[in-house]
Amino acid sequence: MPVKRLKDFLDNENVKYATIQHSRAYTVQQTAEYAHISGKELAKTVMVKIDGEIAMAVLPAPEHVDLNLLKGAANAHTVEIAGEQEFKDLFPQCEIGAMPPFGNIYGMDVYVEEALTKDEMIAFKAGSHVELIELAYKDFERLVKPRIVRLSTKYSVATA
Repeated sequence: MPVKRLKDFLDNENVKYATIQHSRAYTVQQTAEYAHISGKELAKTVMVKIDGEIAMAVLPAPEHVDLNLLKGAANAHTVEIAGEQEFKDLFPQCEIGAMPPFGNIYGMDVYVEEALTKDEMIAFKAGSHVELIELAYKDFERLVKPRIVRLSTKYSVATA
């Protein structure tokens, strides 16, 4: 089961969470629809390379990572979207494209769009294309200790 590692971690930390089963979905729009979750509460994980190191960018499902914003926030020389071949072996229990945003479990940095911090709950793919986990954002932040930054042009323009 792809989510066993994550569930074991959450259980060991005494975190309350809900597991949401849904029909197989590969896009975030389909996932939100099938799971009956608001797109803004569904967090997606985008794998990036920051100065050559694999990291996670986590943002609301409908948004896109602004690589220039991430580059500035990370004080990096280079930032790019990572190719599947570059990270697939880092997540042996996960289906490609369904990595949970718990980089701390996998030894990598996590950058979170600051707009997600305003949500009481977040949901995210839990290692497969048929299951989500929903939990309190404050628990996610406490466990992952992400860097909270602006990742999306939509949010940077709206708050400028």
